This record gives sequence, structure tokens and C-alpha cells, in this order.
Amino acid sequence: MDFLAVTKQVTNIVNDTAIVDVHTHLYSEAFGDRLRWGIDELLASHCLAPELLRLRPDLDPKAFFALKKVERAERVWQEIFVSHTPLSEAARGVLTVLHELGVDTGEKDLNVIRRYFQDMSPADYIDKVFELANIRYVVMTNDPFDRAEQGVRKRDGHRDERFRASLRLDGLLGGYAENLAAVRAQGFAMSETLDEKTIQAGRDFLRTWIDLLRPEYLAVALPGDFRSDDGSVCARLLRLCALPVAQECRLPFALMIGKPRQADIAGEVDCPGAGIGEANVGVVVELAAEFTEVKFLVTMLSRRNQHELCVAARTFPNVLPFGCGRVMNFPCIIQEMTAERLEMLGLTYIPQYSDARILDQLIYTWSHSRHVIAAVLASKYFDIMKTGWKVTKEDIARDVQRLLAGGYLADFQGDA
Repeated sequence: MDFLAVTKQVTNIVNDTAIVDVHTHLYSEAFGDRLRWGIDELLASHCLAPELLRLRPDLDPKAFFALKKVERAERVWQEIFVSHTPLSEAARGVLTVLHELGVDTGEKDLNVIRRYFQDMSPADYIDKVFELANIRYVVMTNDPFDRAEQGVRKRDGHRDERFRASLRLDGLLGGYAENLAAVRAQGFAMSETLDEKTIQAGRDFLRTWIDLLRPEYLAVALPGDFRSDDGSVCARLLRLCALPVAQECRLPFALMIGKPRQADIAGEVDCPGAGIGEANVGVVVELAAEFTEVKFLVTMLSRRNQHELCVAARTFPNVLPFGCGRVMNFPCIIQEMTAERLEMLGLTYIPQYSDARILDQLIYTWSHSRHVIAAVLASKYFDIMKTGWKVTKEDIARDVQRLLAGGYLADFQGDA
């Protein structure tokens, strides 16, 4: 079989395999306005705002973000898609979404495009997106201190199994002082002093939320300069409270290391990127060595950390690198990271997650990522086939299932 035939076969299998998207910021219909979708949401998103403000340095960022969503969308459409050619990945993503939906963009008329979405209900659009993106299910990011989420859970209003939970612990570990009153209001007697009673109450808090959410995993985003042994509140809660509960409940723990400490443009926290720097992979090594029964999903937001993370994963079988963080979620970097991980880890990693905040982003993130992943896989299969090793269609399907869904389930949940 020649290289083109191998590539075609691998691409077809990758496209036909349903995805488990292990990290998103999406919500199901039950969460009301938290479910973001449609062309105006896409255009007004954090992905395109930096590009617009670079093209138009005369625009004041604060004034731009103060505009209504439809007005921001119109500014972005006019500047990036009409006045210039939409060549960036974020702009191409919008076009991919419209193309997959069958929306004609030939006239470059935003009002015409809007009409397609006006005829859609949220429920119908969710079905459409999951079908087009070939998604089995997505994992949400759920905050135990978010009152709107609490209301939905208490009403038992969340029943869509395509949207599964993860329990995000940033508010407890990184924002303990700010959220202490909220913990107490939920009936858990935690105090400023992290004594034994407080640690036990913290564990009870987590157990309660685990029972309520049935999360796929626990998670926390940490700054690049985080140290697990510095005696900080965050470090102590992580080691004494969160990780012991993860071990007890047999839940994976996701470490997302490298988030910025400072605010982004105009103070918009939904515009990530500032302050991204190299992190200490030694943190992962220390925690994996100490908590050997905890399965760690690890993503690091600096490109410079990726090789060290692979080395750590080769040493510690309870470390699973996953995805390409938002500031690396570009085809050229996904290709590099996918090849590096395949060469160093074989099939024992998760190549991608969407990090989607808008439902539509599932379409273009996975369309673009599948293309890159298939191309890298095809080249690796062709390399070993040149040695005389036989690779069947069934072999490829098994491997792709492991990478895009099966491995995550089998290794970290025992639910293959």
C-alpha cells in the first residue's frame, strides 16, 4: 500500500471514530444562557478579539468589550472577514463551521448568515453539532461555587448524558480565602487555619460534590510557578485534601499547569494568553511519585514543557499527557506535539481536547485536529510498514479508538 492509500484509510477511520472530548467549558441546554452557540457568539469570542485589536490599534479594548455582543460580532466580521482575508486559525474556524453547516458565505453578508441560526432551537442545534463533529460526549468544567450551576443541580435538571461533569477545584485550592464563606454556607466547617478538622471538612465537601456531580475527574488549573512543597494554602489543600479524596474515590486528577497570573487585555479573563511561561515539570514528578494510586491527566500550557512532560510520563505510568492547551491549539503545533508524543509514548496519551467555550467550536476544533492527527498517524504507519510490518484496517481502528476515546476510558476509568 502506498503512502496516499495509507493516508486515505487512516483519515477515513479517524473521521468515523466518535470523540470523547475530555475538556470543554460547554454546558447543556439545562443551564440556560450558559449554553453559548451561534454565529454572534463565535465572532464575539475571545479567539478573534486579539486579532481585531491588532488590526485596529485605534480601538480602545475596554470600549470594544463594553459593546453589545452583536455589535462586537459585526466589528469582527467587517474587519477580519470583509476588510481582510480570514487566514488565522480562529477565523478559518468560523468558516469551517459555516461550511459544515451548509451556510453560503459567498456574499459575505452577516445578516444572511444569522438567519440560519435564528431558525434553530438550542436542542436541535446541539444534535446538529454533535452529529457533524462526531462527538460521543464532552466533559464540562463545573464549579462548586457557581450559584447558577448549583441551582440546576438542585433541581436535578441536568440529564443530557452527552454533557458530563468534571469537578473544578480552582475556587477551593487557589481561591480558598475568597470562597471560605461559600464553603461554610454549604454546611462545611472549614476555617482559615488548615487544621485537621478543616482538612476533614474539606474532604467531606469534595465527597458531597462528587456524589452530586458524578464527575469524570477532579481538576485544577495552576500557575506556571506553582510549587507543591512550598507550604502555601493551595499546595497543602492539594496534598492533604484533594488528592487523598481522588485516590479514595478512584477518580483521575487533571493538572492544567501554566495559567497566567495577570489579567489580559482590558481585564477580560476570557482572553487567555498573557503570562504564559515555562512551568516546573518537577511538580508533576513529585505528585506522581507521592500519589502512585492517583491517575494524573496533565496538560501544560507552554510549548517548552512538552518534551519534559513526555519524559515524566515515560517514567510514571500514572501520568497521562492530554491535549494542546488554548495557546497551542493551532494545527502547526498540534502536529509537532502529536508526533513527539507518538514517538515517545506510543498510544498512551490523549492527543487533543477542544477547550470549547462555544458549542460551535466543537465543529472546527475537531475537524482541524482530526486532519492533523490522521496525517501524523499515517506517516508513522507508513514508516513501520516499510520495514515489512503488516498493519491492517482493524489495527488502525483499534489504535484510533484508543487515542480518541478508548484509551482514556480504559486506562483512567475502567470503562472501555
